[in-house]
Amino acid sequence: MTSQAPETSPDGRIMIEGVPHMRNAQGALWPVSMIKPEHQLEDETVRKIMRYATELSEQVARFKAHTFDDLSAFEALLAQEYSATKGGAKGNKTFMTYDGLKKVQVQVSDFVEFGPQLQIAKGLVDECLNEWAEGSHEYIRAIVTRAFNTDKAGQINRAEIFMLLRLEIEDPRWKRAMEAIRAAMRVVGSKTYVRCYERDSWDGPWRAVTIDLAKA
Repeated sequence: MTSQAPETSPDGRIMIEGVPHMRNAQGALWPVSMIKPEHQLEDETVRKIMRYATELSEQVARFKAHTFDDLSAFEALLAQEYSATKGGAKGNKTFMTYDGLKKVQVQVSDFVEFGPQLQIAKGLVDECLNEWAEGSHEYIRAIVTRAFNTDKAGQINRAEIFMLLRLEIEDPRWKRAMEAIRAAMRVVGSKTYVRCYERDSWDGPWRAVTIDLAKA
């Protein structure tokens, strides 16, 4: 019959024959009496913060679930009343209080990747830049440079790529390049965001209700 492994208490202590131990980062057990007081205090501080962080994370998760449940229930009521839904197919919607001072926005963001057509587009864009008069279209040159430069993760600068698509240029090669970029775009997933805002008066600026810890 195998002996049961000693249980670890919430404070990280493990009792072995009546003596409290703690496990180090390599998995070895050390008597608490042999662990430096500052290391014990650091352990206690981190565990305390982590308890609050875990509780807060669970609370945010419940808030998100309840928010979607409440909005879905409201939309179901709308569908029943008017045989219609609020917002478009993408799911971007705004819900507002009657006084216009509080609103909840639901936004769906697509994750876009680019296929091999993007390299064809870059070649056509380079042709245009090489043949246009030097010194002209410097603004466009800067956007192109940023658009096709990869970041540290090797990702194309999507924001600058989309900016290229908004430029109105009549050169046939440029138009073919933009068609190639559109053909290269592939939606590989999406994520839904809920953002809450409030303001003090109907013509005042909106303030985000901060839930993100980094922005609190």
